[in-house]
Amino acid sequence: MTHYRERLVAPVRWWLLLAGLAASAWLVYDQVYGPRVSLPVAGAVFALGAVALLLYGRLAITVGDDGVSVGRARLPLTATGAAEALTGEEARAARGPGLDRRAYVAIRGYVPGVVRIRVDDDADPTPYWLVSTRRPERLVAELEAARHTTGR
Repeated sequence: MTHYRERLVAPVRWWLLLAGLAASAWLVYDQVYGPRVSLPVAGAVFALGAVALLLYGRLAITVGDDGVSVGRARLPLTATGAAEALTGEEARAARGPGLDRRAYVAIRGYVPGVVRIRVDDDADPTPYWLVSTRRPERLVAELEAARHTTGR
């Protein structure tokens, strides 16, 4: 059973920037070559940009009875340790100078909050997961609730 699900889609302003880029490409090529060239070029710019934004924004975070999943990575509840929500300066430091190079990182620059999930498994060299989330406190609460229901 899934207790928490979040998808980190690209923000609307990025889509607006993409539309502006496609319009700019249309304008530049239309002045020189006309609509026979400018419309396909603008369409291709928008299509390629849309594919890139959709792929980048498809990162999903789920917490279920079996563990936490971030993208394709999965951490069983038996291997999760304490989780902490970080925002503001703490989040910036965790993503930058305080980041352990052995950590599993799934961050998106357009998402301000992060959650640090300790890995409690002696066989795993990863000390923690650092995951971007729009609702860090809720993710921590759902993760802790899932851990308690499994007796962990």
